[in-house]
Amino acid sequence: MSLKDPELLAIFERRVVLKKVCRKCGALNPINAVKCRRCRSRDLRVKKRFAGKK
Repeated sequence: MSLKDPELLAIFERRVVLKKVCRKCGALNPINAVKCRRCRSRDLRVKKRFAGKK
């Protein structure tokens, strides 16, 4: 599936890329999260974005 349409790209980013990952348990959390939903840790990082195909 090609993501050349800017509207589809925005939807993709919101649903897949814009997440936070807990460094302690690895759970995915919403981008505006302060604490992990699973283990309540405050050690969150933004999900890494991939540069493109290899």
